[in-house]
Amino acid sequence: MLNNLLNADHFVLFGHEFTNHISLFGKFDVYFYAIAIVTGMILCCVLAIPLFKKRGENPELILDLMIGIVPLAIIGARLWYVLFDITHFHSFWDVINIRDGGLAIYGGVAGGALGIFIVCKIKKVSIIKIFDFGATMLPLGQAIGRWGNFFNQEVYGQEITNTGLQFFPLAVEIDLSGSVKWYQALFFYESVLNLIAFIGLYLFLSKRKGITNGYSVGYYFISYGVIRGILENFRQSEYNLPLFGLKIKAMVIVSAILVLAGVAIIICLLFKDGVLGKKKKFPEGMKK
Repeated sequence: MLNNLLNADHFVLFGHEFTNHISLFGKFDVYFYAIAIVTGMILCCVLAIPLFKKRGENPELILDLMIGIVPLAIIGARLWYVLFDITHFHSFWDVINIRDGGLAIYGGVAGGALGIFIVCKIKKVSIIKIFDFGATMLPLGQAIGRWGNFFNQEVYGQEITNTGLQFFPLAVEIDLSGSVKWYQALFFYESVLNLIAFIGLYLFLSKRKGITNGYSVGYYFISYGVIRGILENFRQSEYNLPLFGLKIKAMVIVSAILVLAGVAIIICLLFKDGVLGKKKKFPEGMKK
């Protein structure tokens, strides 16, 4: 079965155990994973405000977008997780009980994209322009959200047995059934790479004026597809999808599709802008 989102009630740091949640009134547990996700959302909204202003959009639209994005992103993330582990869900309650874990980022992105589409249709604003905003801010949310995986003792790579390499952030301590071992800190690698992608996309969209809408979407597809496609090969995970008799990780396949889609988008936009395929002008009297 796929690893539960809430693998344990604690995480290990510098050899010490810490709870991965806080209890409210002794009755309701709030997990650090959820706090990381919400923190990422809030920060994305705050930093999106100046971006909206620079690109000539009303920042008040951000609230409307979040109302549409958040619920559909959660539903999409849950459905993606369930579909890849369908045999282990035996009732409707099992499917909707996200407190027992199970959310997948690609499903969340798809659900969020649907939310953007619906809100843009209702508000009659440019869908692709808002997609550019979303593609720019999303890596920041992912970078922060990955720290939730640290608190949940998940998204780690291969075991590191060399004691000289057993230190954070290169490696992370994981408690598996009472046995603490060191593994590649994939959550941290991806967090840093997503943060770099965010900075690049944010600067690109905020500094470049008059660019055709859609470039940020293409660049996001390529950047995240490459990041996830490479790191997924090191991950301790059961996300495997049979392909041509081989076991290839499903997320690697999805990542490859994402990269190809991003390249296709960029190429189409370059043709549209005349950067590619532009006809050469010959001096008068000369033949081609």
